[in-house]
Amino acid sequence: MAELPSQKRVVIIGGGVMGCSLAYHLCKEGWTDVLLLEKAELTSGSTWHAAGQITHSVSHYGLAKMASYGTELYPQLEAETGQSATWHGCGSLRVAYEDAEVDWLHFTLSVGRGLGHEMEIVGPDRIRELHPFYNLDGIKAALHTPHDGHVDPAGVSFALAAGARQMGGQVVRHNRATGVTRHENGEFTVHTEKGDIRAELVVNAGGTYARQIGKWVGLDLPIANLLHHYLITDPVPEFQDLEHELPVIRDDREVSGYVRMEQKSGLIGIYEKANAATIWDDETPWEAENELFEPDYDRIMPWLENSMERMPIFADLGIKRVVHGAITHPPDGNMMLGPSGLRNFWLCCGSQVGIAWGPGAGKYLAQWMVHGAADISMASFDPRRFGAKIDDTYRIEKAKEDYLLRHEIPFPHLDRPGCRPSHSKTSPLYETLKAKGAVYQDVYGWERPYWYATEGVAQEHIHSFRRSQLHEVIRAEVEGLRYGAGVADLSAFSKIVVMGADAEAFLLRVGSNKLPKKIGGIGLSYMVNPNGRLEGEISVAKMGEGAYYVVYAAAKEASLLDRMQTQAEDGGEDVKFVNMSEKIGVLMLAGPRSREILQDVLEPVTNRPAGAMDQLLESVSTANTDFPWLQTRWVQINGAALMALRVTYTGELGWELHIPMDGMAAVYDALVKAGADKDLVHVGSATLNAMRMEKAYKSGHEITNEVTVIEAGLERFTRDGGYQGAELSLAAPEKWVVALLQLDETPETDADPLGSEAVWKDGACVGSIASGGYGYGVGAYLAWAYVNPLAATPGTALKVMVLGEERQAMVLDGPVWDAANERPRQDLAQAAE
Repeated sequence: MAELPSQKRVVIIGGGVMGCSLAYHLCKEGWTDVLLLEKAELTSGSTWHAAGQITHSVSHYGLAKMASYGTELYPQLEAETGQSATWHGCGSLRVAYEDAEVDWLHFTLSVGRGLGHEMEIVGPDRIRELHPFYNLDGIKAALHTPHDGHVDPAGVSFALAAGARQMGGQVVRHNRATGVTRHENGEFTVHTEKGDIRAELVVNAGGTYARQIGKWVGLDLPIANLLHHYLITDPVPEFQDLEHELPVIRDDREVSGYVRMEQKSGLIGIYEKANAATIWDDETPWEAENELFEPDYDRIMPWLENSMERMPIFADLGIKRVVHGAITHPPDGNMMLGPSGLRNFWLCCGSQVGIAWGPGAGKYLAQWMVHGAADISMASFDPRRFGAKIDDTYRIEKAKEDYLLRHEIPFPHLDRPGCRPSHSKTSPLYETLKAKGAVYQDVYGWERPYWYATEGVAQEHIHSFRRSQLHEVIRAEVEGLRYGAGVADLSAFSKIVVMGADAEAFLLRVGSNKLPKKIGGIGLSYMVNPNGRLEGEISVAKMGEGAYYVVYAAAKEASLLDRMQTQAEDGGEDVKFVNMSEKIGVLMLAGPRSREILQDVLEPVTNRPAGAMDQLLESVSTANTDFPWLQTRWVQINGAALMALRVTYTGELGWELHIPMDGMAAVYDALVKAGADKDLVHVGSATLNAMRMEKAYKSGHEITNEVTVIEAGLERFTRDGGYQGAELSLAAPEKWVVALLQLDETPETDADPLGSEAVWKDGACVGSIASGGYGYGVGAYLAWAYVNPLAATPGTALKVMVLGEERQAMVLDGPVWDAANERPRQDLAQAAE
């Protein structure tokens, strides 16, 4: 056994495929002072019993990058390390029975083709050529991905570990970590059965033990262990004389899993769609090793029977082996990769398909740790993305929900209703707005109105890859606000007070833009990392000397706050951060009649709170002279004192009213009463998205850790320098820049980009869609895309692949609605016209 060192830069706890991949890739990035610590033998937890498959058939851009990397890395590992990985490049077919499934395949094709993945949609005849034994009754099409495959899970993990050792990393097996102590300087001592190790950084790659390891440092990780079956049949006579391996079949509807060859036998994997079962709900026994459980045929029988109908050549065979083992699932199905929220303690766990995702997970997490950002956006994997109330009920029930959705159609904006709203954060208006028809979406654990049901439209989520009833519902909301007024509950916003002697200097150091000079002023800035990449967008209101009110996207609450606190600590600044997100609610009031409504309800301020914001001016007037655009004032409505910010995300005249939670109902009631004869409508976040696209406002899909200030087209919101990473962030772009596209519209158009679709020019892929929305004022779909700089010139003709079909697109030179930005700044005379 290797000698236990006394100190290492990085200690990784857990020797499954995730930990081995991270050790390998940290060494690849130049960090070779790495120790991988495993309590038993490598892969003896969940990795060893995995089916070992990997596919390009995923519609998530980040996962698609990770999966493709795995198919590149696995075949070359043996040559690099001398350790066999047993790569089987047999390809796969994902079959579809219904139109929505076919749409999903076309969406996947649109994403994959842009990444250079070889794939095609094939019909029953071609499926039969590729796989002559599958029952094709009812099957309409399949996605053929010829470079998919499967590997020996233990082999690839041993190969990754061998590669790490060859580059200077260290692997210690048969030595269990027993605890972690954090020191005042941010370093750790990792306690093991055979001694202690001092570490600058610790990574929890503990698999089914990840929760227990997290508890050592005070973390409660939302992970549960689900039981999954796969079965191996007796040898299949029809396979004996085959000269090549058949492609893996992924059948999401009938099998709810996969069917493939396992040497000359058959292998059937099932993710049952009912009665998901967990194991080790309290904790995983430390003595567990290579653990399997008795088969539960009753639980999987409907899908096992279906698999026999789909593969009739299996029907009369016996089952020679059943693998029934534990797999970790987080609430939303995405891995937990990144900072934990405790400085220098990282997570590399929560992976439900570690063999497929492990290579990319290790690669991009290593980039994040070493360079401060990865080459792909890691937001959907950030462990700090969960904002709901996390307890045992939540983590177990949401993990079961994720398991049951594993082979359902992954519709865009798929609703996951489990533990909602019982574990959600809600504003005091939750029930009131629900009664108004609000259909809620989950955003960082908040219930946020997504849209409002109207007569003839059910108050439930509409799932489709194509335009649906929702298209006209949103049109009505947009037009109601744009030509009258609209109210929206935006309480999910993150709201942080930054205060202290060095608050101004700190925000200037980490942010791209100037700060408001006058008390009450509002500015927009972008947090930039030392490597020049963007961390997030923040609105900053100066509330007093040394006091700033910072507002940003709900989903970034924990990650941006964590980042700010860490950077202030690094800079030694005297700065305090006060999280007000759950104490202050937000109502947006916008539209040309919003001034009338607000003016009707304003009253003299009599009960404003004292504190850091007591220098802010008060107002009882909405006139430009008294309450200018991009200014903040204390106001009072129906007895509730609040901060009114003259900004909106709609591009129209309007205000954000930031209200203590106990005053939300009173303010809302007053606005609705005053707006009853002024065409006031309720709007949800889908409407705000449509309106922001016509104003060419960017969102979190464009502002990611992948891009710089210049690449994101944020020149208006930056100084020439003087902030961290400025030189790198302001450098001339080479890889890509953001471009606003308008897509052609025809009477037959019934689908729009959903995000990640490829953008083409002259037959070559030049980029991909980041986000978009239908522009009801211009009558066409608008999209932000990151494209090659040579393809970003206004007027350039491009093509976008939408559900597998090309749509003509044109690069625009700016907003298509109110390009001069007059409407938000209009005065009383204009508002009356």
